[in-house]
Order: sequence, then structure tokens, then C-alpha cells
Amino acid sequence: MANFSKSNVPQFSVDVYQNEYLPEGGREVNAIVTVTATGGGTIGSAVTAPHLYSPGQGPSAAVALMVDCSGSMDYPPTKMRNARDATAAAIDTLRDGVHFTVIGGTHVAREVYPGDGRLAVADATTREQARQALRRLSAGGGTAIGTWLRLADRLLATADVAIRHGILLTDGRNEHESPEDLKAALDACAGRFTCDARGVGTDWEVKEVTGIASALLGTADIVADPASLTADFTQMMETAMGKEVADVALRLWTPVGTTVKFVKQVAPTVEELTGRRAEAGPRAGDYPTGSWGDESRDYHVCVEVPAADLGQEMLAARVSLVIPEPGGTVQSLGAQGLVRAVWTDDMAASTSINPQVAHYTGQAELAQVIQQGLDLRKAGDIDGATAKLGRAVQLAGASGNADTAKLLAKVVDVVDAVAGTVRLKAKVEEADEMTLETRSTKTVRVKK
Repeated sequence: MANFSKSNVPQFSVDVYQNEYLPEGGREVNAIVTVTATGGGTIGSAVTAPHLYSPGQGPSAAVALMVDCSGSMDYPPTKMRNARDATAAAIDTLRDGVHFTVIGGTHVAREVYPGDGRLAVADATTREQARQALRRLSAGGGTAIGTWLRLADRLLATADVAIRHGILLTDGRNEHESPEDLKAALDACAGRFTCDARGVGTDWEVKEVTGIASALLGTADIVADPASLTADFTQMMETAMGKEVADVALRLWTPVGTTVKFVKQVAPTVEELTGRRAEAGPRAGDYPTGSWGDESRDYHVCVEVPAADLGQEMLAARVSLVIPEPGGTVQSLGAQGLVRAVWTDDMAASTSINPQVAHYTGQAELAQVIQQGLDLRKAGDIDGATAKLGRAVQLAGASGNADTAKLLAKVVDVVDAVAGTVRLKAKVEEADEMTLETRSTKTVRVKK
């Protein structure tokens, strides 16, 4: 059995940024909670389950690569070739000892490698065998992504590992199953593995791909040019190999009479977590955050407290990090942060907005108005789309979100960025519009 010292464990820290002062009668408390994991290397569930560990290699992991093999992957034929090459590159990026499988997805899911309901274990031999199997991949058939996810889940469940991860590539719409079937598959897989989703080309549905990544706590992106797939897959797999602890939950405890209005991730992307709460004992709830490597993320917590008299103060919420385990036990990750409320008649104190809260409120609005603007544009409401996308340009400029500002400039002509005055471009490349929609939730961090 490996010897796990304290230094093997990721150190999680929690920092809370807020203005705790409320005016008389004030009840809404907002806070930005920054969670940081550092000092990785060899960490993860090893603390409680050393058998889930390959000493010196990081936590044990299993990865399922789901590759679209529907008929449209042959148009143009380079698409299928690029997908094969990208998948091979991702397999080359696996650490030795990681379990993996390749699934070919059409209107049914098929095990491409290794087959027989098993997972392969990465080494020089299995990587070469997987490359040979990939050469036989051909395009034909429809698209039913729910079947791909269910097969990935079945295969990943056969490995006793710390981290389970999926990578899914599609080039088309999910036409061969109902939206309800896909949602049922996502519900069944949620919490069992994380999954990054990529759309290649421009014939896929943005809301489907982002919905898959969101439900399975992964990333979503567009790869408009299939030639860029290899670089993207390699980077995705490197990130997956850097994950060191899975199933981390943000636990929020609130006192009697306090209600949680919302909990959302606000960096590096906007992700609504409010509806994903799992009750965790009296007045506490767990919000899933997925797998962590060495990284930092920001969350916006908003609670409503009972009104109190001037001069009073209270603990409005306590934030901690836990790993829920079977049987209702939890592993605490040691870090916690306190959200406070203090009632004051000092107008300057009670009306100032914390810069972190202001910044991320703007970033969340930015994601929302881009989505609304593009939906209105598709529906033919030019005035509505112009107003929303103009507001988006204004917000992107004010918050220093240069990447989003660049993407917006491909969809609108900016007349006055500060005022948010824009004109919709008469002709927009489909890839540019889809890139803006797919990346609309990416945020920039507040400059500390």
C-alpha cells in the first residue's frame, strides 16, 4: 500500500468577497466565493482509498472517447480522417495505466476498442492496437447521442478508479432520438462521469452540445475547422489527466429563516447550479462542481436573510468543500468561508457594491444577453437582437472581456462600444455565430 503524506493531498482554500453591510430592512446578501486547489501531483481519493492510486502517477482514471461516425462525417471526407487522427493523439496523451475505451457513435453506440464490454489499460501495446482499430472507423448511419453516453457510462463503471471522464465529438444534430431520450441519458449519467463535448464543423446544434457539457460538468467548444481537432483533443486530454480529485461539492449551510436565492459558477464559465442542490442534513445543501486539478474557480452565492435591527450582525451562510461518499458519509476538504450580514445606517457602507460581485453580475448578464440576442436574430427580430447584442458589446468592453468582444465584432458592426450602439452585420459566417454562442458563457476574472 502506498504511503500518503499530507503533501499528497490537494490543498483547497476558500476566499469570500462581499460587502456585508445592509441598510435598515435590507435582506439580500451577495458574495463571490473563490475556490482554489493547489499543490497537486499525487492526490485525489487516495487519502481514503489508496487502491485508487498509481504511486507517482497521479490518481487512477478511466476515459471514454466517443467519436461521431454518422454518415455526415464523410462530408468532407477529411472530417472523419481528422477525427481519427485527433482520437489517436488523445490516446497518445493518456498516462500509462489509465483505463480507456473508444466508442463509435451513430444511431447506435458501438465499442470500437477494446470491445467485449471491457476497458483497455494504456501502455505502448494498447495504444498501438487502438490506433489500428481507429483506422477501421468509417462513416454511415444516424445520430443518437444518448446511446453513446449510456454505453460510456456502462464501460466506465467497470473500473474501480478515482476519476471517470468522457470526451464526445459530434458533427450533426441529434436526429435519431427524442430530446427526452437524450435528457434521460444525461440524467442517468450525471454525477457518474464528467464529459467534455465538441462540435466539429457547423451542422450541429449549439444548445445540444453545451447542454451535454453542462449536465456532465465538462467543457463545450466548437472546432469549426476539422484540421484543428488534434490540437484540441490533445489539450482536452492533458487537462483530463491533470484532474486529481473527483466529485467535489460546494456545501452551503444557512441559518434558520434564510433562503438560498441562487448559487452559480461565474468563472471560468457561467454555470447555473441552483437546481442541482442535493440536501445534506438540516439547512445544508451540496452543489456539484465535478473534478479538480490545480485550478481556481469563482462562485456567486445569493441568500435572503431575515430582516434585523440596525447594529445587529449574523452569519448569513457558511461555505465548505466536501466529497460525498456512498452511505451518506462525507470527506471534508478542510476549507471553509463565511458570508456575513451587518445592518448599518451608514449609507456609504450599505450602498457600495463589492467590485467582485459587480464584475460577475455583469459577466452573467453578458452571457445571457448574447444568448437572447442570437435567439432573437434567428427569429428575425432585428431590433430586439440589435438591442441585446449592443448591451453585450457594452458589457464586454466594460469588464475587459476582450475575447468575447472580438467574437461579437464578427456578428455586429460596433458604432460606439461604450454606449452599446451596434448594427447587425448583413452577412455573418455560420461558424462565427456558432462560436459566439458556444463561448458566450466564458468569463474573465476580476482584476484583483
